[in-house]
Amino acid sequence: MSLRVADLAVSTTFYTALLGVAPKDRAARYSTFLVPHLRLNLVLLVNDRGAPLDTYSLYHLGLAVPDKAAVVAAYWRAWALGVEVVKPPRSTWKGTPLHELWLRDPTGYLIEIYARMTAEDLQARPADDRETFLVEGTTGAG
Repeated sequence: MSLRVADLAVSTTFYTALLGVAPKDRAARYSTFLVPHLRLNLVLLVNDRGAPLDTYSLYHLGLAVPDKAAVVAAYWRAWALGVEVVKPPRSTWKGTPLHELWLRDPTGYLIEIYARMTAEDLQARPADDRETFLVEGTTGAG
């Protein structure tokens, strides 16, 4: 996956912290990340055409993590970095049941960090299918 970004240095710093790996390659026009545990190859490209970036064209970047604890850990990393939390960690039941966290990167792209539910998680499904927040004190928008 590749993303055009407004500020390569800021975006490189953001993704280094979020993904927990340094860029494999860095140049004046791009940064490349190889993230084996996510099976992700991400390239950040500087927006040097002068065209406005349209974050609407990419709905979101989805990053699968192993479990609910990893979703919560990602929240605390994001919180420590001052990353915008769009939706705090929660368990959702409508559609595909997931534990999920939604963030926004420095350019405005949405990032969903999610884990599929285990059989045990699915047994805890509330009768009303209401989302369950995973970090005490968080509800709605972060």
